[in-house]
Amino acid sequence: MYIAAPDRTLGEQEWRPFVESRPFGHFIAPGVDLEYPVVSPTQFVLEGSKVLAHFARPNPVLDALRANPRAVLSVAGDWAFIPSNWKAVGDEDPSLGIPTTYYAAVQLKGHAVVKDDPAVIADLLRRQLAAFQPSTAIADPLTAHADRLNAIRAVVLSVEEVAAKFKYGGNVDRDHREAVISHLRNRRSGEDLSAAAHTERRLRSS
Repeated sequence: MYIAAPDRTLGEQEWRPFVESRPFGHFIAPGVDLEYPVVSPTQFVLEGSKVLAHFARPNPVLDALRANPRAVLSVAGDWAFIPSNWKAVGDEDPSLGIPTTYYAAVQLKGHAVVKDDPAVIADLLRRQLAAFQPSTAIADPLTAHADRLNAIRAVVLSVEEVAAKFKYGGNVDRDHREAVISHLRNRRSGEDLSAAAHTERRLRSS
């Protein structure tokens, strides 16, 4: 992922809340001698420097990880298309504006371990469920669903490197960013309001 200077993350205090608020991403395993890397969409939980995920036993991502434990979890979102005419303020010619897309993207890279012990799988499921539905009573997976645990495998990714990009107009001045924020809040489509919030937050910190 190319990260220009204005789009660099402000640090863990920026990328971690983004990842925690969007616990669904693409788990990427290059494997060994594969024509393409294996890309598997998945729900996950980020606990400290560990990513907790689970996959169906036949998922090819598991064989790829056993062959090569290096992996990437990619999370992206809060995106909005910025039309060319939004890039013009004052007496600037709207037809000369350059369109772009605002978005956030985080890649968590590291070493992944596949775990097949039912007790370990059950523990990971408990931790995931505690994060996804903390106020809902759930049966213990090890006792209530012991016969189904063999159908899945737990994966724990130990994060060793983080690449994070928050592309929200950092290459333009305050007036142009404020104009885009106003347009996003008026359009209110898709993830416009999230993109506007990121733009405003990063504008305040600049």
